[in-house]
Amino acid sequence: MCINMKQIFLSILFSVMLVISGCSGLKETYNLKNCEYEYRSITNLKISNVDLSKGLTPLMIPVILNILNGNATTIPMHFTLNVDVNNPNSGAASFQELKYIINVDGVKFTEGNVTEPFFVEAGKSKVLSVDIDVDILDLVKENTRPVTENAILNFLGVSDTPSKVNLRLKPSFKVGKQTFSIPDYISVNFSFGGKSE
Repeated sequence: MCINMKQIFLSILFSVMLVISGCSGLKETYNLKNCEYEYRSITNLKISNVDLSKGLTPLMIPVILNILNGNATTIPMHFTLNVDVNNPNSGAASFQELKYIINVDGVKFTEGNVTEPFFVEAGKSKVLSVDIDVDILDLVKENTRPVTENAILNFLGVSDTPSKVNLRLKPSFKVGKQTFSIPDYISVNFSFGGKSE
């Protein structure tokens, strides 16, 4: 109950700020809540500096297997998640910073921040690209192994079962030196990999 009251209070406060301030940044950030989000692609994939951006080739298979089954204390993975943002609002939509949380098949995969501003004009679409870095070994330790293994196989393009992803976004704007976030996360759901691709 307390959490719901807090959310209601924050929503009211945010709405009051929107009316009173007349700040274009505030309005544009709020407009992101009404945008439509759709998964586009995953690009720039690297595992332990092995470039997989063009897909997994037969020559890469033993290299990747050696990395995943070796004795490494860390297995870094980098990729860019690309999401189409369609803005149906009468005004622009933008953020100056963005917090994100990614859950894969119900398990928390990673979270982080985007510090590069984003802007999409009214009635237009634009690709939001989020660079993500994770440690595969940390995922295996902290999460359920089958979920992690299937997600990795989908990144490699060799799984029969798609991974269900929930992407949560919380954009923010600045007024002077103060940073303000919208009250609630924007939730984006999609699947990738498996037989759907």
